[in-house]
Amino acid sequence: MDNLFLKIRLNAFWLVIFVLVLYSCKQELPENEPIDDNPSVTEVTDTTRVLDYIFDHAALPHYKLAISAEEWNKLLTYFDQNNQNEEYVNTACSIEKSTKTFQFTSTGLRMRGNTSRRRPEGVTGELHNSTNPDWHHASFTLKFNKFKKGQKLLGQEKLILKWFKDDAMYVRELYCYDLFRRFGVWTAPRSSYCRLSIHVAGDAKPAYYGVYQSVESIDEDYIKQRAALFGSTDGFLWKANWGADLSDSDKNRMGLEVHTLTSNYDPVYDLKTNDKELETAKIQLSQFIDSVRILKDNAFKNWISKRTDVDLLLKTYCVNVICGMWDDYWKNKNNFYFYFDRSGRFWFIPYDYDNTLGTSLLMSNSGTQNLLSWGSSSNPLIAKLIIIPEYRTKYVNYLNELNSSTNDLFYVDKSEARIRNWHKLISNYIRNDTGEDMEIKDVPASWGNCPQYRLLGATDNFFRVRGNNLPE
Repeated sequence: MDNLFLKIRLNAFWLVIFVLVLYSCKQELPENEPIDDNPSVTEVTDTTRVLDYIFDHAALPHYKLAISAEEWNKLLTYFDQNNQNEEYVNTACSIEKSTKTFQFTSTGLRMRGNTSRRRPEGVTGELHNSTNPDWHHASFTLKFNKFKKGQKLLGQEKLILKWFKDDAMYVRELYCYDLFRRFGVWTAPRSSYCRLSIHVAGDAKPAYYGVYQSVESIDEDYIKQRAALFGSTDGFLWKANWGADLSDSDKNRMGLEVHTLTSNYDPVYDLKTNDKELETAKIQLSQFIDSVRILKDNAFKNWISKRTDVDLLLKTYCVNVICGMWDDYWKNKNNFYFYFDRSGRFWFIPYDYDNTLGTSLLMSNSGTQNLLSWGSSSNPLIAKLIIIPEYRTKYVNYLNELNSSTNDLFYVDKSEARIRNWHKLISNYIRNDTGEDMEIKDVPASWGNCPQYRLLGATDNFFRVRGNNLPE
């Protein structure tokens, strides 16, 4: 009997050890961190859970950079040599989120942005001033594996830290990316709030840059993390710069971006993956553009229905226009990515949504503009889609679904509630050492053509005006 009890106890002991080993081998997120599960999204995977953790709208992680004066001065002088350069300097980085801290002793840091690209300290020619620094808001890219091969943040090779340029409401782009996801547009990149501090070695204290937006980089990792939805990870990812009308198939407009200390080259269509197959990628893109331009009526419908997920593309563009995105493909032939999987299917990827929700240009009024004729016919893809009666009906139905009071999407009360909740999260952390963007203000960008719009309240509310001006 004693031997029997001993065997049972030993078996139980080894069973416990086995379970503990399995548990320790499993890569998990911290138990006490909130995970924002959204049942409207179609991909439910471990990757999704990790992205939910990194880009968590209920948290305000603190990104802390620690950099030597030598490396910081490199960043400044690189900017002076060519403000469009993409040279990395070496920084340490810690990310504090609730009780969890991620430490990186060596991380790549560079400047980023177009009109938002600024010198982060001082003026041209100045090096770091440790006694009286003149900090400026600027946008950055972190590349975790730049100086340490294989190093990533929970699968992310890169992360964008973006200041809220021309958005005193600290909300526009984050709102749009969130709305894409709520509406099932899984191609949109993720984003969330964070705080940023930069400590240059020798300074008495870190410079607090304030509340920033962390944004998922659209790159190889982005594709891999959506592999089940794209169907492949070895296709061609393109970034579309200004002039990307999907009408002119000239292969000279296609190439590889080059930004160094001495030169800049931005093709209209910039290949981001599989650059060794550039010529093959050019042929594929050129043929696609020719088909968009030439095919008409049923021939176009039959072709496009095989070459893309039409419903997803229509939903993407409904979010785009209802949010008042004018610096886009249809209106300004700008600001989007796209991906051809290995079967040749085309996937539109929305990008760069800070000039939205009442901040507008190039049209008289983004809150009342006809959403059936949002942009130019010379940028034909969307216009040719919604001419087709079946697709027009879906497009209009999606717009009304977005604005339905029963859905937690674009409808004014739902949008205001989300914005107020986000403001509660960040309002105590806005003031910063740059002296810029020191308070939340409900106004669009000063250079826009509709200064009357507000996002909260009854008067000139963009959500209400836009919702009252939908096509039937």
